Amino acid sequence: MADATETRDLETTVSAHWAALALVMLLPTVATLLYFVVLSGNPLTQVVYFSSKVVQFAFPLAWVLLVQRRRVRPARPDRRSIVAGILLGAAGVAIGLPAYFGYFKHSPWLASAPDLILAKVDDMGLSNPAAYLMFSVFLSVAHSLLEEYYWRWFAFGQLQRVTGVVPAIVVSSAAFMSHHVIVIHQFLQSSWGATLFFSLCVGLGGAVWAWLYRRYGSLYGPWASHLLIDCGIMWIGFDLIPWHA
Repeated sequence: MADATETRDLETTVSAHWAALALVMLLPTVATLLYFVVLSGNPLTQVVYFSSKVVQFAFPLAWVLLVQRRRVRPARPDRRSIVAGILLGAAGVAIGLPAYFGYFKHSPWLASAPDLILAKVDDMGLSNPAAYLMFSVFLSVAHSLLEEYYWRWFAFGQLQRVTGVVPAIVVSSAAFMSHHVIVIHQFLQSSWGATLFFSLCVGLGGAVWAWLYRRYGSLYGPWASHLLIDCGIMWIGFDLIPWHA
């Protein structure tokens, strides 16, 4: 996906710019609430999930190309960015997996998670290990790239044009975290404290990836880091589901 655009003054009015940003910040949370909570157990879950993803990931590119009329130029892979991303992602996995197997797996925080995760994967049509693993590959490889394009390239990139770097990191990372709060609580439910803790970990990850994108001007590093973290999370999900017990 494209990593850089031409630098110009804002091509849209300030109000239109903020309206686009508000939509981008809120859409994933509203969509997640709809397909993960409101339609839980409904056959429409899969349709709404994939439809919302199409809208979500099409909007930023359409906005830049059709409204702002800016050129999008793919950036070449940056070795320093990729190495930094791999190291950060590997560090996260190296901390997260031992913490899960050493404590969280048998802790009260995850006591209800197995049955709740199984119910959700059933909703998504992923009720067997092969389907789950295929979805895990999609989520870890393709979806993580799309999220970096959405949250770091567009949300953070557009925010920093009007707020500066630090506020853009904080706001975009908080918005990135917000829809994960819903997902995490649906899997835990027993503890808002646990939900808050894991959600803040997601927000911290978003901030690190925004910093990495700002530092190197490339999505390859954040993508590599995000990919590794998602692989670790999907591994934990697979281990928690009752079929693996």
